[in-house]
Amino acid sequence: MAGKSSIQKSARDMVLSLAVIMIAAGVMYLFIPHDDSEPELKRVDYRVELLTARRAASYPVAAPEGLPQSWKATSVRFRGDDFDAWHLGFHSPGGKYVGVEQSTEKPAVFVDEATQGAEETDVTQRIDGRTWQRYEGERYDALVLRGTEGSTTVVTGSASFEELTRMAEALRME
Repeated sequence: MAGKSSIQKSARDMVLSLAVIMIAAGVMYLFIPHDDSEPELKRVDYRVELLTARRAASYPVAAPEGLPQSWKATSVRFRGDDFDAWHLGFHSPGGKYVGVEQSTEKPAVFVDEATQGAEETDVTQRIDGRTWQRYEGERYDALVLRGTEGSTTVVTGSASFEELTRMAEALRME
C-alpha cells in the first residue's frame, strides 16, 4: 500500500508543480511588454557611398534626387571588385521594397539576378527620354534600362509599377 500512495503523491506533486509553472508563465506574459508590430526600418545615409561609387565606377552611377521623405533609404553598397555593382534599397511610401541596381556584368545574368527571375514583357516606358523595359515576376517586378554607357540599370522590387516608375523618374546618373 505504501507504494501506491507514493505514486499518487508523486503524480499530485507533478500536477501541482505544472500548475505553478503555468501560473508563473501567465503572469510573466501579462507583465512583460511585447510588441507585435513590425520593427521600424532604420534610414541609412548613402551620400558617402554614392560619392565613392561615382568616383570609382566605370559608368554614371544612378541615385534619386528630389524624392519625398516618405521614401526611406534602407541599404547601400558598392562592390568595385564585382562588376562595379551598385545597390541602393528603399522602403517606399506604399510600404514595399524598391531597389536601384547597376552593374557592368553581362546584362542577361545581371537582370535575372536583380529581378529575382522576373520575365521580360512587351511593355516599354519612356522616362526622361529613355526607354525602360518592363519585367514581371512572382516576387519582384522591374524596369530595366540597358546600354547606359557600359552598364545596365534596374529599378526593381515588390512595389507597384507606379512606385518603380516614380523611382526611375527621380534617378540622376553622374
